[in-house]
Amino acid sequence: QAQLVESGGGSVQAGGSLRLSCEVSGDENTRNCVAWVRQAPGSERERVAIIFQGDGVTQYAGSVEGRFTISQDGDKNTVYLQMESLKPEDTGMYYCAAEGDYDHWACLDRTDFGSWGQGTQVTVSS
Repeated sequence: QAQLVESGGGSVQAGGSLRLSCEVSGDENTRNCVAWVRQAPGSERERVAIIFQGDGVTQYAGSVEGRFTISQDGDKNTVYLQMESLKPEDTGMYYCAAEGDYDHWACLDRTDFGSWGQGTQVTVSS
């Protein structure tokens, strides 16, 4: 299993920006597919963005397309989620999750992950 540690959450007003970071460690074969998953109170978890570390291919939920950007640093040990034009409905606990996959097609289809971070809270006020 990978070890994941999130940081960067906080409280902002609508229209503001935040950048979340996820430090990823452990066997690269178990964590080359990394996603940001959020959960609002009373709602199901939503996968908002995902990246296959091997080739950098990404995918976004429709609710965040064009506003959020997932990226990784050069050594692939940190995955970021840049969030722009935040809305109150973006409020929730944001988790970093990881799993090992053979290619980006398998990664982009993934809905379950073997490794999770502790989460970081994002609150957007109107």
